[in-house]
Amino acid sequence: MNKIISIFCLIWCLLSAGLVFAEEQVQKTVPPSIAAEQGAPPAQSAPAPAAAPLKIDTGDTAWMIVATALVMLMSIPGLALFYGGLAKRKDALNTMAMTFAAFAIASILWVVFGYSLTFGTDIGGFIGDAGKLMLSGIGPNSISDLAKTIPEYIFIVYQLTFAAITVALASGAYIERMKFSAWIIFSVLWMTLVYVPVAHWVWGGGFLAKLGALDFAGGTVVHVNAGIAALVGALILGRRHEKALLPGNLTLVVTGAGLLWFGWFGFNAGSALAANGIAGAAFINTNTATAVAAVSWMAVEWLHSKKPTVLGLASGAVGGLVAITPAAGFVNIGGAMIIGLAAGIVPFFAVAWLKPKLGYDDTLDAFGIHGIGGTLGAVLTGVFADPSINEAGKGLLYGNPGQLTTQLIAVGATMAYSAVMTAIIFMIIKVVVGLRVGAEEEIIGLDESEHGERAYNL
Repeated sequence: MNKIISIFCLIWCLLSAGLVFAEEQVQKTVPPSIAAEQGAPPAQSAPAPAAAPLKIDTGDTAWMIVATALVMLMSIPGLALFYGGLAKRKDALNTMAMTFAAFAIASILWVVFGYSLTFGTDIGGFIGDAGKLMLSGIGPNSISDLAKTIPEYIFIVYQLTFAAITVALASGAYIERMKFSAWIIFSVLWMTLVYVPVAHWVWGGGFLAKLGALDFAGGTVVHVNAGIAALVGALILGRRHEKALLPGNLTLVVTGAGLLWFGWFGFNAGSALAANGIAGAAFINTNTATAVAAVSWMAVEWLHSKKPTVLGLASGAVGGLVAITPAAGFVNIGGAMIIGLAAGIVPFFAVAWLKPKLGYDDTLDAFGIHGIGGTLGAVLTGVFADPSINEAGKGLLYGNPGQLTTQLIAVGATMAYSAVMTAIIFMIIKVVVGLRVGAEEEIIGLDESEHGERAYNL
C-alpha cells in the first residue's frame, strides 16, 4: 500500500509542476487571435466584405451522419466486445454493461448540459456558458460556428459519441472488482467534472485552444484524460483477488478490435467535420499508423516472449489507433508511420514491463495503451505536424519548436486535472456507496453477483 501511495504522490508532484509551467506559459503567450485584436488596424480603410452566410452542405452532412454512427459503433458493440472478451468469463457481461451504461448516461447528460458547457461561450478559459442547456435555441436549421456546413444537431450528436466512449475507456482498469452502482455514479460525475471541462479547454475555445494546442480527434481530451483516470482509479481500488488476466473469449477481442478499427475512421476522419481533403488525410493516416503499430507490437512481443499472440496483434492495433488520433489530420504519411511504429513499441513495454515493475492492477491496460499511447501521439503531433497537410498545424520539424512545448503543456494540464478530480470523485463514491464488491462476490464473478446473469450458459 505504501508503494502505491508513493507512486501516486510522485506522479502528482510531477504533474503539479507541469501544470504550474502550463499556467506560466499561458500568461506569457499571446494567442494569435488576441494579437490580431491588439495590433494596428489594416492599411486599407475600405470595409471588409461581409462574410457569406453559413449554409448546410448535403455532402458534408451525409458524411458526418455516417461518421457519427461509426463512432457510436466503437462503443457499442466495439469497445464492449473488446473489453468483454478480455475479461474473465464470469465478468464478461458486467464489463460490457459498464460500456453500455456509460453510453446511455453520456447521451442524456450531453443534451441536458454537456454540449452547452463544452461548446458554449467561453468563461475564463475553463468552461462554457449555460446558454444552450437542453439544446435551447437550437433547431433543424441551426449551424455551429465550429462546424459551418452541417446541422448543429449532427455536430451535437457527433461530439456526444466522443464523451461517451471516453468515460467507457476508463472502465478497462476497474473491471472485475468495482460495484456497478459505483460505476454509475462515476460515469455521471466524471463526465460532468472532468470530460466536459477538458473538452472545452481544447475544442471549445478554452485556455489550451487559445494557447494553440493541437488535438485533431482526442489525444488529450479522450485518451490521456481516460488513461490517467484509469491509473488513478486502479490505484485507489487496489488489486483484484485473482490478478491474472484470463481472457474469456479471444474471438470477441478480435471482433471488437476490428469494429474499433472500422469505427475509428469516423472518429478521426470525421473530425475534419466535412467531406474534404483533410478528412482523406486523416483516413489514410489512421489506417497506416494502425497497421504499423499492429505489426511492430507483434514483432516486439515475438522477440520478447518468443510467440506472436493474437491478443498482442489486437492490442498493437488499438495502440496505433490511439496514438494517431491527435495527429491524424495534421501529419503526412511519413509522420503517421513513425507514430505508428512508436505506438507499437512504447505501450508494449508500458504493459509488459512498467505495470509489473510498479505493481498497479490496471486490468485491461487502459493506462498503458490509452494513457501512454495518447501522450505519445499528442507529443509527436508537436513534432510532425505538417502545414502542407493542414495549415492549422506546424510542428518542430517544420520550423515551429514552440508547438512541441504547447503540446507538453496540454498533456501536463490534462494529466494533472484528470488525476486530481478522479481521486476526488472516487473518494466521494467510497463514502456514498462504496467502491468494491465483497471478496465472495468477486470470486463468484460480477455477472452473477451484480446482475444475476451469466454470459455463457453451457
